[in-house]
Amino acid sequence: QVQLVESGGGLVQVGGSLRLSCAASGRALSSYDMGWFLQAPGKEREFVAAISRSGGVINYGASVKGRFTISRDNALNTVFLQMNSLKPEDTAVYYCAAGGLITRPTSKTAYDYWGQGTQVTVSS
Repeated sequence: QVQLVESGGGLVQVGGSLRLSCAASGRALSSYDMGWFLQAPGKEREFVAAISRSGGVINYGASVKGRFTISRDNALNTVFLQMNSLKPEDTAVYYCAAGGLITRPTSKTAYDYWGQGTQVTVSS
């Protein structure tokens, strides 16, 4: 099994930036495709970004494309989400997820492991 722990969330002003980190333990991160999802209060968990095991295939949700960047450093067993030009509608709990041989990276059901989430609040 792999354990995932998100960090880096917090309160930020509109237009500001945050970098979220997801640290893996128990197994090598290189074994997994990775994704980020968000869940706003009272709403379903939705896709943000995904990156394949080697970093060669990347997907973004429409609302974050051009503003957010997903990356990974397998040597550090960590995946990142750089969040720029933040908007109030980005406010949510952000979850890191891991899965093996994922064919539909935008689907939350494709992932096997989830972190505890980290809160991002963008103030207007």
